[in-house]
Amino acid sequence: MTRAASPAALLAQQAQVFGASALFVIPAAVADLWGEARRTWTYAEAQAQVETLRAAYRAAGFGPGHRVALLLENRPAHFLHWLALNGLGVCVVPLNPDAAADELAWILAHSDAGLIVTLSQRRDQVAGLGVPVLLDGDTPPAVPAAGDGGQHCALIYTSGTSGRPKGCQLSDAYFMAWADWYLAQPEPIALRPGRERLLTPMPCFHVNAMGNSFMGMLASGGAQIIVDRFHPRQWWDTAIETGATCFHYLGVMPAMLLNLPPAPHDRAHGLRFGSGGGVHPDNHAAFEARFGVPLIEGWAMTETGGACILSSLPGPRHVGTRCIGRADRPGPKMEVRLIDGLDRELVGEGEGEMCVRAAGPDPTAGLFSGYLKDPVATDAAWQDGWLRTGDVVRRGPDGALHFVDRRRNVIRRSGENIAALEVEGVLASHPDVAQVVVVALPDPVREEEVMAVVVPQAGTEGGALARALFAHCADKLAYFKVPGLVMFRDALPVTSTQKMRRVSATAFAANPLTDPRAHDFRAEKQGLRRQTTPAHAPAEEDRADP
Repeated sequence: MTRAASPAALLAQQAQVFGASALFVIPAAVADLWGEARRTWTYAEAQAQVETLRAAYRAAGFGPGHRVALLLENRPAHFLHWLALNGLGVCVVPLNPDAAADELAWILAHSDAGLIVTLSQRRDQVAGLGVPVLLDGDTPPAVPAAGDGGQHCALIYTSGTSGRPKGCQLSDAYFMAWADWYLAQPEPIALRPGRERLLTPMPCFHVNAMGNSFMGMLASGGAQIIVDRFHPRQWWDTAIETGATCFHYLGVMPAMLLNLPPAPHDRAHGLRFGSGGGVHPDNHAAFEARFGVPLIEGWAMTETGGACILSSLPGPRHVGTRCIGRADRPGPKMEVRLIDGLDRELVGEGEGEMCVRAAGPDPTAGLFSGYLKDPVATDAAWQDGWLRTGDVVRRGPDGALHFVDRRRNVIRRSGENIAALEVEGVLASHPDVAQVVVVALPDPVREEEVMAVVVPQAGTEGGALARALFAHCADKLAYFKVPGLVMFRDALPVTSTQKMRRVSATAFAANPLTDPRAHDFRAEKQGLRRQTTPAHAPAEEDRADP
């Protein structure tokens, strides 16, 4: 069979082979939450819906050069609209349902999206943003001919070290590389044709759910089990109910599951493996021993996709050492090198910034196609034919790579990348803030928490100001970006040229909870998370913020 060239073409191809098999599965509780009458979509049913949607979009004039924003939560509708548009050469722009209005407005303007597809429950969230809105199930409005916007599969925004998220341009080849990688993996994560059911709580506006998870299942004839978000207390019951055979995880998930009391269902599931990254070394072996599931650690970025993803297989996994594997893993051929602070290549054992590229004549093959409207950032990412990841790793004596830390100024909270400069910009706009720096506070559950260190204007310090700054951020940022702690200082460390000395500023996060000038809003921040849940969703004690 000829290899499909796009996700939409792959669905059409697989519907001929796995037509009666499930492509999407949602648990009963999620179906009730969403008001869905059905819980399973077969390949044939999904393809029929995609063809119907595609015909409607085609009749409205959509084609190459158009960009359409999707705000469809984690529902099957996200994938159905994406694949319908992909078949017409339309680029989709997935949106974060937790984003604030200012954030949505900026992404919509920057991406030149001409339409927002969303749910009736979220109509008010996107009203007044200056972009036409299409509710799922309605007929698309007619659109003018597209300009020269390029033809990409998706435009996914990811936080970096700049104040605003950058739009990663992702091609069809980028998504197909995810499929190629997953199909090449050895046991225990080898995908059995037509037999796998992958349980993932990852959000659809992230590349993991759209790329790694979905493309792996689509390419192998498997099913994607979709949940609204991670529910620790329901996790094992959901796995048993849906017949899940594998799952994807973030490091916070094993920690939360280990915190649950032992129960009979700890080993009553049919899960063969978990694939992800960031599990705490103290939790890795303990999780595998208790639940009987190997956690296969790895590494990837939105920019690298499946072309340069790393996995700790094959070979020794070095459990509990943050081992992310080696470059000569199965899948698309890639190369890795480590460089020191002077950009000199490190040979043999040692620590350095990891740089990656596709092997062969085109180092960008299968990776992202650059940052939209930002050639400077694109050139900074690609240097001398290598993609600078900004991540520091250690190469061990056997050549295995172990993740150490991030060189980039990005706070990693529960799987979300948060640009410190973006949060600083919001805080600096408050009239009572003279100076501010945002740093990462180590967190035993969420990996890192956002902490703001503020020099207030004269005479304004106190609990009232700290709460005002918290509210100010909550009004302008997605809940996960809001500082969980606000600390006041008389001055901030700066260089001789008056630039912020960020390395010195991180010392503030050493033990802030004992500092009398620090104010802890982490509980209130969790309250913000609950407030962003749609009004139709029931309150649940186990609703977790992974």
